[in-house]
Amino acid sequence: MTRSTRMFEIIQILRAARQPRTAQRLADELEVTKRTVYRDIAALQAMRVPVEGAAGLGYVMRSGYDLPPVNFDVEEAEAVTVGLALIARTGDKGLTRAAKSAAQKLAAATGLSETVYASTWGVEAPTGVDLSQVRQAIREERKMAIAYENGEGEQTQRVIWPIAIAYHSEVNMLAAWCEMRQDLRHFRPDRISAAEVLDARFAGAGDKLRQEWIKGYADRL
Repeated sequence: MTRSTRMFEIIQILRAARQPRTAQRLADELEVTKRTVYRDIAALQAMRVPVEGAAGLGYVMRSGYDLPPVNFDVEEAEAVTVGLALIARTGDKGLTRAAKSAAQKLAAATGLSETVYASTWGVEAPTGVDLSQVRQAIREERKMAIAYENGEGEQTQRVIWPIAIAYHSEVNMLAAWCEMRQDLRHFRPDRISAAEVLDARFAGAGDKLRQEWIKGYADRL
């Protein structure tokens, strides 16, 4: 989570809170240290965001403070509502949590439609790999070591360069450069029994590989 995102989260938490939130509670919710929360609070106060309180007592947001409005027409609001709800069908727990959080923020800011819904039936979350870590590895261009079983039951150990995830209604696909095959390959997350993000990187190669994948594979997904 970037600092700007974290500070936005603090604002949202304090706006919704009915009682003061201690730095420790904020740190637990954001999965950071208390020192980080103290620094962020100080930065918000320096930006004249009306956060009041002190260490040990808790923090509150002065009433009347609001974020700049986000304006959607009815069709846009319904599209966003359905789109966020459909994320629950991807089997990606991290994206599902983020979608729920985004829906709450947008509802508070825009009054999103409550007349359209989407089924949550879809892909089950994989047990051998955390898709949040995969997405982070894609962003940071870090290699991953995976234990993989193909459709014939053959098990292999591979080092891959993850570049994209394609979400489908029945199965997801991880697109990656496979060092063993020396080519682009698709891996089903539900067939990955173990995964580790490595320190080794493929910095600068991600965009080129994605373009190659989009040109040769994406239209067939």
